[in-house]
Amino acid sequence: MDTIANFFSFITTPVSWVIVQFHKLYGAIFGPDTGWAWGLSIVSLVVLIRICLIPLFVKQIKSTRNMQALQPKMKAIQERYKSDKQRQSEEMMKLYKETGTNPLSSCLPILAQSPFFFALYSVLSHIAEGKTIGVINQSLLDSARQAHIFGAPLAAKFTDSAEKVASLNASITDVRIVTAVMIILMSASQFFTQRQLMMKNVDLSVKTPYMQQQKMLMYIFPVIFAVMGINFPVGVLVYWLTTNVWTMGQQMYVINQNPTPGSKAQDAYLQRLLKSVTHHGEVRGRRRKNIVKVIVAKGSDRNENERRFFAGLAKAGFAPQADGTVLKSDTVTAEAEGGAGTTRRQQPKRQTKAQRQAAAQQHAKDAEVSDESEDAVSDTATAPSLEKKPQSPAKGAKASSQGQGDQPARPSRAKSGGSRQGQAKSGQRKGQQRPKHPSSKK
Repeated sequence: MDTIANFFSFITTPVSWVIVQFHKLYGAIFGPDTGWAWGLSIVSLVVLIRICLIPLFVKQIKSTRNMQALQPKMKAIQERYKSDKQRQSEEMMKLYKETGTNPLSSCLPILAQSPFFFALYSVLSHIAEGKTIGVINQSLLDSARQAHIFGAPLAAKFTDSAEKVASLNASITDVRIVTAVMIILMSASQFFTQRQLMMKNVDLSVKTPYMQQQKMLMYIFPVIFAVMGINFPVGVLVYWLTTNVWTMGQQMYVINQNPTPGSKAQDAYLQRLLKSVTHHGEVRGRRRKNIVKVIVAKGSDRNENERRFFAGLAKAGFAPQADGTVLKSDTVTAEAEGGAGTTRRQQPKRQTKAQRQAAAQQHAKDAEVSDESEDAVSDTATAPSLEKKPQSPAKGAKASSQGQGDQPARPSRAKSGGSRQGQAKSGQRKGQQRPKHPSSKK
């Protein structure tokens, strides 16, 4: 650890200068030799560093999400070129270039913090050894050695001997209790931060090796911090616990306000947004409008959370627009995919068996009435032809006998028509048959 600290010695002077400036401020309030003055100076150093690293943190979030989205494509490339490692690397680099993704972006905040971390470690180690460093002169060194946090000196470690702790005017019990509690809090905050990322802010619709790696890190990182923590001075534990708490809060804010698409956090966010829209009748805030605008632009590529959100808007009577706003409409139906109202075709009302039988009987009666009207029209048309020429009694009788003899051979109207209604009507008129025209030949 000393070798690494010496490697970052170029930054120990700026770090020591920042600590001294904060110490002057807090020393005027709590006293220059108190643990509050020196402890809050370290906390303020962490806050200042993390504020400066916010742009890198934003890049880390974007890179992490891009890497999650690229995992299926990366896996396909690995399967396709598993026997050609060089071609596999070339295709990976091509994929990164096309999507504008930098795999190292997710490590930028940690890499940027490491010089400050090791510089602070070097400063506290020199204080524990009674050596001046950077802008910390002898008077500031004596003040820092007298500062205690809950009875533990800033420069004391969990592994220090009782004699070394006694030289710092403290007891080994107090040092080990304070350092053990801080190590546990540091590891717990790291575990909770990683678990929060895995359980709430990961797209669960895509199962990739990246998720398994993150799950492993969720359990490995706390163990690493616990093992390394016993060799950290109390001041470094204050620094690392503060940065873990900052990371946890910063990540909680990002997950709550800008969650990963397809994650549980996005579902919770969209449900809150749905309640806000239905309550106020509009999308409030530029950032929320941008989110609705992005979801509308996705079209059929929306995930399940976004479809559920649009279905809720449609059910409440709102139609999302391309500019991120919503319009109130009474004709909007619950259509989650398109986000707009559609007209549904009405289905015929289902009838009972009795209703169907009554309708069939009524239909048969209507057909029978129609057939009778057709027969009446036909009789009216043939009647004038019977009165064209007068007949003698003998010729009429002969014609009558001819008509009676030929009647069975004449095809009936019902048979030529091929209709069952016509057959029934012909059967009803068997007693009254139409005489054959006198002019017909035998």
